[in-house]
Amino acid sequence: MTQHPRNAAKETRLTAGTPILFVDRVSKTFPGVIALDDVSLNVRAGEVNALVGENGAGKSTLIKLMSGNYTPDGGEITVGGHRLEATPADAHRAGIATIHQESHLVPNMTVAENIMLGHWPARYGIINGREQMRVARAAIARVAPDLSADTLAHRLSPAEGQLVEIARAISENSRVLIMDEPTTSLSGREIDQLFAVVRELKAQGMGIVFVSHWLEEVFAIADRVTVLRDGRLIGSEPAAALDPGKVIQMMVGRGVAQVTTSAHPLGDTVLKVSNLTRTGVVDDVSLAVRAGEIVTLAGLVGAGRTELANCIFGVDPYEAGVVEMAGQRLRPGNPRAAIDAGIGLVPEDRRNQALITNLSVSTNATLAVLDQIAPHGVLSAKREAEALAVATQSVKVKMASADVPISTLSGGNQQKVVLGRWLARNPKLLILDEPTKGIDIGSKAEINEIIVRLAREGTAILLISSEMPEVLSLSDRVLVMRSGRIVGEIKRENLSAEVVIALATSG
Repeated sequence: MTQHPRNAAKETRLTAGTPILFVDRVSKTFPGVIALDDVSLNVRAGEVNALVGENGAGKSTLIKLMSGNYTPDGGEITVGGHRLEATPADAHRAGIATIHQESHLVPNMTVAENIMLGHWPARYGIINGREQMRVARAAIARVAPDLSADTLAHRLSPAEGQLVEIARAISENSRVLIMDEPTTSLSGREIDQLFAVVRELKAQGMGIVFVSHWLEEVFAIADRVTVLRDGRLIGSEPAAALDPGKVIQMMVGRGVAQVTTSAHPLGDTVLKVSNLTRTGVVDDVSLAVRAGEIVTLAGLVGAGRTELANCIFGVDPYEAGVVEMAGQRLRPGNPRAAIDAGIGLVPEDRRNQALITNLSVSTNATLAVLDQIAPHGVLSAKREAEALAVATQSVKVKMASADVPISTLSGGNQQKVVLGRWLARNPKLLILDEPTKGIDIGSKAEINEIIVRLAREGTAILLISSEMPEVLSLSDRVLVMRSGRIVGEIKRENLSAEVVIALATSG
């Protein structure tokens, strides 16, 4: 194995545009799946290379190869002329740092300890605490000067955690920074702060791989856009030579039309919420949703939308107010009563709140109808097959088999399974909390089409969305929340981004 000369390789400042990392005709296959097929690209000093593609396109596999977590079946990855071995330690020695979607900080360690984790300044096995604090403070000062190096990691916000991981990369003199969906849990202000740091790192000569589903972010930060589709490289071009429509076409192989609802007859009131209050998060909220209507809850992060949904579905208790379905009052804090009344909930965090990732697609798809497919505790294979067909075919889940673990499906297909499981119960009301969050553009359009179709078929939809194009195109009415209260109602004919934002920020 060729050793990476740590100091010489990482302390030499490269001229902007100089290639640092080469991916040369790399392929990777898993049982039954070609994840990457003959992919080549490079990462250059002083450049942000946005890596985009639908879920299942091969982005995660490529990141794991560049991070040293996977071994390529064919081709090679080189950094500074040295072939990368398939170990994270070798990737670190080569100057590659990766920031994943989930924080890799140790909760009970301080910011300084997390920054220096694995490369403590030590002599004869004794850590030099003073030197550790000096290096850590110098690193954190470059990205978050107001953040104390003594703060415990579990007290950090998601945005602060991201910045600490960037500071760790800086302290290691990393030359390549891979950022995998870094803005998923961040507010608009926090994203602006993160982008300012990225631009500063770029100006200092770092090569950055930026992975995101949000094309607005891609065009705000990227110098170059690299597109994968079905494990193959479709193109890598300057961002200035592209536009969102062209990138979408490269990603999915076709144009994706925006899904839009239109005026249609509405039925009777299905859901009625009166003066609902949960101390500290929901404050005297009243609303109604009619059959066939899409009512969207808009607002900033922390406005109380998810908390309201959880109260309606019975996940969380509430101190005051009434929730009624078709005129019948629901018992508070009782999800079983909500389900029996015809409510389905697609939560925001599908991985932790909606899926059992080590179980099969079939098991996950039929969780909501266990009472129907296993009466008296005895599973009926026939009923299970029928429920599975409704759950997966009605939303067109793409899968090799219903017996594979659901974790092997793309994010978009996982979300379709969660949505489809409720369709097997023929719900009267669907509560959809950020249903297109973290999924690719093609799947996003498909799920929006399903939402519009369900509304036209008479299902009442209570939608929570932070995507303004989605709010504007899907909603029959928009209820804007701020600080746990509904501060405004906007009918479709009066709907605009300016009105929504004004109410959300100052209503």
